[in-house]
Amino acid sequence: MRYDVQAVRARFPGLRAGTAHFDGPGGSQTPDTVAEAVAATLTSSIANRGTVTEAELLAERTVTEARSAMGDLFGTDPATVVFVRSMTAGTMDLARTLARCHRWGPGEEVVVTSLDHDANVRPWVLAAGSVGATVRWAEVDPATGELPLAAVKDVLSERTRLVAVAGASNLIGTRPDLEGIVAAAHDAGALVHVDAVHLAAHALLDREGLGADLMSCSPYKFFGPHLGVMSGRADLLEELRPDKLLPSPVRVPERFELGTLPYELLAGTTAAVEFIAGLTPQEANGASRRARLAASFAAVEEHEDVLRVRAEDGLAGIDGVTVWSRAVRRTPTLLFTLAGVEPGDVHRHLATLGVNAPASHFYAWELSHRLGLGAAGGVRVGIAPYTTEDEVDRLLEGVAELAARR
Repeated sequence: MRYDVQAVRARFPGLRAGTAHFDGPGGSQTPDTVAEAVAATLTSSIANRGTVTEAELLAERTVTEARSAMGDLFGTDPATVVFVRSMTAGTMDLARTLARCHRWGPGEEVVVTSLDHDANVRPWVLAAGSVGATVRWAEVDPATGELPLAAVKDVLSERTRLVAVAGASNLIGTRPDLEGIVAAAHDAGALVHVDAVHLAAHALLDREGLGADLMSCSPYKFFGPHLGVMSGRADLLEELRPDKLLPSPVRVPERFELGTLPYELLAGTTAAVEFIAGLTPQEANGASRRARLAASFAAVEEHEDVLRVRAEDGLAGIDGVTVWSRAVRRTPTLLFTLAGVEPGDVHRHLATLGVNAPASHFYAWELSHRLGLGAAGGVRVGIAPYTTEDEVDRLLEGVAELAARR
């Protein structure tokens, strides 16, 4: 399977300035077709969804196509795809709705992990606190960066109502044993919400195959616009009654989508999924979009893994560097610190060299503190489908230069 990184890069106008972008985990660069889809929708003759005028029908097709595209990406029925303002906002609403509709209360428990971005922690903590339920923590091993399956099992009980877990850490890339966690949670009678925001940029999702009850992601992490998307078991979504306006639809998935959908962002999301599906055009041959996505992600993982090893080996050879991404299974996302130099200063130095590698805790608040890095966090290197060997070498040269000045 041939992966042509230069052909991929040619589709990203933002790369033409020559900056090496390792900031993809915070938001990827955008390909031309996505920008064009957004602009074309904004400038088209379009109206609110309906079945009478061409403008109404265009809006209806835009929504239907976006649900279909995200259904293929999630590995689920498009009818279970919900669009929200952001993953954070959607999860806040979801947590409140679950707590109320499933009547959580004192004596019941919710499990969160110290691996997660706070968007898959705080909504559940707040929802549990509002009804007197208990929050239990599954802790990361700071020495390995792993979230052991045993750590999750140890905090499960017959009182557990939900387990919230990341598909992959946005800070250090760790990919926990989702299959084992889902199975253990279900054995305990609990639901599982998977935050797939970081994972969706690097691996093919399969909500139904995994058995996750709920899964969320953000298209702007994989070349799309800024919004959030959620999918859930059809029967579970039918049970839930979120707060909504009286005249707004009661059907699923519309009952979860507050207000008029941003049609231009949905068109951009469809274009982003199509772009990913076309990353390995030689694999197409009339295959379904889901099959093309699988081929593309396989090629992307191979490409990114080579660069991850190159970056890891290079950082390991620089005096004073500590790499915190150590899990056996992980995305091509590396967090490092340089002894005696604040992470923000490393970020600023690399920026002078045209290398974007930001420094922060990146909202993985619990994990950054669990690792002993506190609010400063570390420097994050996010390898993307458009990253090249030359860019990795530029990053390494910049870090080595700064290390030599200490």
